[in-house]
Amino acid sequence: MNSQTKNTTMTAQSFDETHLNELLSLQKFAYQRYPVPSAKERIDRLARLKRVLVKYQDQFADAINQDYGNRSISETKIGELLTCLEHIKYYSKNLSTWMKPSKRHVGIIHQPAKAWVEYQPLGVIGIITPWNYPLLLSVGPLICALAAGNHAMIKISSASANFGRVLEQAIAEAFPQELVAVVNGGGVISDLFCHLAFDKIIFTGSTTVGKTIMAAAAENLVPVILELGGKSPVIVHSSSDMSDVAQRIAVGKLWNSGQTCVAPDYMFLPKGKTAEFIEQFETYVFDMYPSILNNPDYTSIVNDKQYNRLQGYLENAKKLGAKIIEINPQSEDASLNRKIVPTILTGVTSDMEIMKNEIFGPILPIMEYDQIDDVLAFINSRPRPLALYYFDFDQARADYIVQRTHSGHFGLNTVLTHVAQDDLPFGGVGASGMGKYHGPEGFFSLSHERSMMSNPKLYSLKFILPPFDKPIHRLISKTLLR
Repeated sequence: MNSQTKNTTMTAQSFDETHLNELLSLQKFAYQRYPVPSAKERIDRLARLKRVLVKYQDQFADAINQDYGNRSISETKIGELLTCLEHIKYYSKNLSTWMKPSKRHVGIIHQPAKAWVEYQPLGVIGIITPWNYPLLLSVGPLICALAAGNHAMIKISSASANFGRVLEQAIAEAFPQELVAVVNGGGVISDLFCHLAFDKIIFTGSTTVGKTIMAAAAENLVPVILELGGKSPVIVHSSSDMSDVAQRIAVGKLWNSGQTCVAPDYMFLPKGKTAEFIEQFETYVFDMYPSILNNPDYTSIVNDKQYNRLQGYLENAKKLGAKIIEINPQSEDASLNRKIVPTILTGVTSDMEIMKNEIFGPILPIMEYDQIDDVLAFINSRPRPLALYYFDFDQARADYIVQRTHSGHFGLNTVLTHVAQDDLPFGGVGASGMGKYHGPEGFFSLSHERSMMSNPKLYSLKFILPPFDKPIHRLISKTLLR
C-alpha cells in the first residue's frame, strides 16, 4: 500500500449509513490483507503525515481561524501544529523498540516452555474530534494509531467545517482512504459514526457526550478511550510569589480563550491574597493583550451557543452574589467579535452554575481558604478532574496534596503544558475519562498485547498427569503448595 493508491474521496455531503459502512469495510479489508506493517512502513506513514502537515500549515491555521471567527494563528501553529510535529518525531524514534516482543517468565512446572508478548495492531481506529483543538485532537490520536500499525477514520466536529475540508484534502494527498479517511458532517453522521464496529474508539469531548459515545460503542463491544473534561482546580500555597503564579495562570487560562480541556477552571487562594493576585493578573493581561476586540492574538469564543452559555453562567453568578471583575485594557465592547474579556469572579458559591459545570472560557472563579484540608475535601467531593494544579516549591507539601487527591494529571507550579510533553501519557480518571494516549501508552493503548507461549518437544506436564499419587505430586505439595 502506498500513496499512489487510488483515492475514492467522498465529500461530506455524500456520507450516509451505507457510505460509512462501506468505508469501514474497505479499511478492515485492507487491514486484513496486510495486518502487521513493519517499523519502516509505519515510520514512512508518519513521514507522509508530517509532509502534509507542514505543507498545509497555513491553510489549517486560516481554516481554524474562520471556524472560530478569530483564532490566533500563532496559537494554532505553536499549540497544535508544533505539538503534532514533535509527536511524530518522538514516535518515529521509539516505535521500533516498542514493537519488540516482551519476554515473560514461565512457571517451574511448565519449563522449558517459552512465553512472550507480541504487540499487534488492533485494526481500524475511530477518532472523534472536538472543535477546540481540531488539528491536535485529530492528528494526535492518528499519530498513535499509525505508529501502532492501525488504519483510522477521523470524524471532524461540525463546528470545524472549514478545517475539516482542509484536513480531508491533506489526508487524501498523503494516504489512500483504505488507510486513513476523514469524515465531515454533523447530526446524523456523528450518531452513525459512533455506532460503527471499530476496533477501538478515541473520543475527546464533554463528559455528557462521552457517555453517549460509550453506550453506542457498547453495542458492538468496541473498547473506548474517553478524553473528557471537568473542572481542573488550582491550589496556591501562601508561600507562593503572586506575580509568578499570576503569570502562569494568565497564560494557561487565556490560551485559546480558556477553551482548553486542561485549562485551570477555578482557583483556591490563601485567605487575604485575592487582591494581590488580581493586581498581578491584570498586569500580565495588559502585557499580553493590550487590546481585545480586534486583537488577532486573543481568540474568540467559537460560536454563539458557547458564547451564550458563558454569558448565562456570568448572569447566574451575578444574580447569586458573585462579584465580576472584567479586565478590559481599552474598555472595548468585545462581544462584537464574540469575545469575552478576561474575567475574574469572587464571592462564588458551589450552587452557582459556573461552579457546577466546566467553564471552557476566559473566566476564573476564585475562592479563599484557611485550611488546606478544607480545600482537599471540597475537591474530593466532586468528580475527579482531568488536571489538578498546585503552586508551592516545598516538595513535602506537594506530596501531601498528591497523596490525598485523584486527577488525570498533577501539575506542580505549571498548568496546561503537560499535554505537549511527548513522553507523558495523557488522559483522565473517573468522570474525566478513561484510557491514555501520548507517550508509550499511546502505542500500547492502540496495540493488542497478544500473549504467546510455545512448548518444545519435551512435554514436562506429562510428569504430573493423573493418577495424583506419584512422588512428584508429594514433592509439589511439600515445596510449592505452601
